[in-house]
Amino acid sequence: MLDDRKRKILKEIVDEYIDTAEPVSSAIIVEKYERDISSATVRNDMAELEKAGYLEKPHTSAGRIPSAKGYRLYVDELLKYDNISLEEIKYIQEKLETKMTGIEELTKIATTTLSEITHYTTVSIGPKTSKQIIDEIKFVLLGSRMLMGIIVTDTGLVRETIIKFDEDIVQDQVDTLNYFFNNRLKGEPLEKIDTSFEEYIFKELKYSVNIIKPIIEQMKKLIEEEENIYLEGANKSFELPEFKSLELAKNFVNILDTKEVMLDILDSGFAEDIKIYIGDENDNEELKDFSIVTFKHSIGDKDVGTIGIIGPKRMNYSKVISVMKYISKKLKDNFENDGK
Repeated sequence: MLDDRKRKILKEIVDEYIDTAEPVSSAIIVEKYERDISSATVRNDMAELEKAGYLEKPHTSAGRIPSAKGYRLYVDELLKYDNISLEEIKYIQEKLETKMTGIEELTKIATTTLSEITHYTTVSIGPKTSKQIIDEIKFVLLGSRMLMGIIVTDTGLVRETIIKFDEDIVQDQVDTLNYFFNNRLKGEPLEKIDTSFEEYIFKELKYSVNIIKPIIEQMKKLIEEEENIYLEGANKSFELPEFKSLELAKNFVNILDTKEVMLDILDSGFAEDIKIYIGDENDNEELKDFSIVTFKHSIGDKDVGTIGIIGPKRMNYSKVISVMKYISKKLKDNFENDGK
């Protein structure tokens, strides 16, 4: 258990290292923060913090840098998340109050805004397609053997597909399909369009299998489409001192290029819950040199997407989380206001 003075010194070391990316000496702490105690006292406290695993000493420097354990204590207990200016609040409001056609568009703009303010790489993904609730299904006759199928969900997602048949289909059949699909599936998750539903509709409508099967197959393909990952601000990361290391820079590029890794980054936490993973806390070995901060946003108890930041362990956590919290609040306000 650290006493108050050591906790204060640890916070000052982390703050200084985040600002400068240079190892921090006792002389700097005394000069900038602790004018009432001696450099020797600060040195002793720093040595004890290092012994306890909160600081590390680079081989080529007399100063110290925070360890992953030091960052974790800093994030969990030493920070106040009010590091957001009135100008930044106004900027977020202007960006997120633009009229949107759906959640995916709003999530994309929130991702860009977060990157613009924090100057880190941001990634996001919308809600899982299969879990979205069907608002409307519409079939439009394009020809004697061709339909357009359209699915609209409650989140504003619109998916379209062309369905081709080996036999003729007429408008009366299309009208029946529209009525039947909406009557049975409106308000249900997209994953309800499955094999059991195919068997049920075939039995109820008694249409030819050459009509029912292509419809269900194409609708299922829509549902199974991979989620879009949005990426913003990757170029900003390469301006950070850490990325002077060619190995780190190459590793970062590989992470951004690997969809599975990006999905792992975003597949964590609970709705409206900010999660922070520092270095080795990330399950993926490729992420051990980075910190990940994510949050899910929701309408009620419904997950509508995840936004995350990936950056060096020397991340400005106070800024990142302050901005995330405000963006999360504005997203929630927008969704609630749109629903009125």
